[in-house]
Amino acid sequence: MKRILQTLAALAALGAVGGAAVVFGGLYNVSAREGHWSITPWVLHTTFRNSVELRAPAQSEVPDLTQAGMVALGAKHFDGGCKTCHAGPGEERWAVPTAMVPHPPHIVEAVGSWAPNELHWIVDEGVKMSGMPYWPAERTDDIWPVVAFLQRVDDMAAGEYDALTLHPPAPEGAPDDLPYCAMCHGVSGLSNNPLIPRLDIQPQAYLEQTLQAYADGERESGIMHVAATRVSSEALMELAAWFAEQDVAASAETEAADPDLIATGEALATNGTRDVPACTACHGPKADQPRAASFPRLAGQSETFLAQQLRLWRSGVRGGGDTSNLMTKSAQDLTDDDIAALSAWYATQVPTKPLSAQ
Repeated sequence: MKRILQTLAALAALGAVGGAAVVFGGLYNVSAREGHWSITPWVLHTTFRNSVELRAPAQSEVPDLTQAGMVALGAKHFDGGCKTCHAGPGEERWAVPTAMVPHPPHIVEAVGSWAPNELHWIVDEGVKMSGMPYWPAERTDDIWPVVAFLQRVDDMAAGEYDALTLHPPAPEGAPDDLPYCAMCHGVSGLSNNPLIPRLDIQPQAYLEQTLQAYADGERESGIMHVAATRVSSEALMELAAWFAEQDVAASAETEAADPDLIATGEALATNGTRDVPACTACHGPKADQPRAASFPRLAGQSETFLAQQLRLWRSGVRGGGDTSNLMTKSAQDLTDDDIAALSAWYATQVPTKPLSAQ
């Protein structure tokens, strides 16, 4: 037994000496040109797959990836954050990614046979030693549109991808960065995607503080944090002013609105308590106190977007702004039915800006 222990100790010492020689002596060639040993890619990929399968969220957590707007929103984020390395559907990668070790696979190859819950984990967590970053926000529900897009890349033609990621031309006198924002929000701030908030109804002060909160990471969203940090603070303020100056378009009312649901939503929105003011006191549609310019206007906003935000407030994930504690308190006791009613009522209201912001 003693001889065995001595042998193991000697082997450990030799291993330590060999490791030190590699680390401190520079014996291992880190050149990307030389690549890995032939067995290394297999070891890394096998470890990667098993790690993802172990840690991915349950399949039951996957939402409906076919709901309106999911693929389009995911494509837009992919175009700005992922396309550089993985290329878009129907496109070829450029020279730099193919020279990386390991090289980022084309997006069709990268998606491969991964299930939606596994893709969510990969996008959320990133991959060590591969150049793929983790999702830049604690909030992870906005990863699902990216997953919805990834599920479509295998049969998506380049023309369809181009249509989803089109940058509309900017009108004369518009901020230089408007085409980038308009890809999602439209030139006037009114998007036809129910997952994307309309900006044409918002006062400038609110837009300024919101864009800065996204850029600083004070308001959670991996999509908007990336978007807001692609331009300077000065450009963000120019964009806020542009959208605030746009005429308010007519509301696209909720389809087949349930009158009982609308009535319930109105009662919830207009009745406050001693601790929580009525929604309408800050968010309109009739509020016009001087402070109203610092709060988002909700009348005519997308029903889908409103419901999503209320769920985020209820869960404590939604941040940003000076009234975060009040909004979290206001939403914490809302049921799913309450959220549906509030969202439906506000979506059917005539959109206006407060007089102080017009």
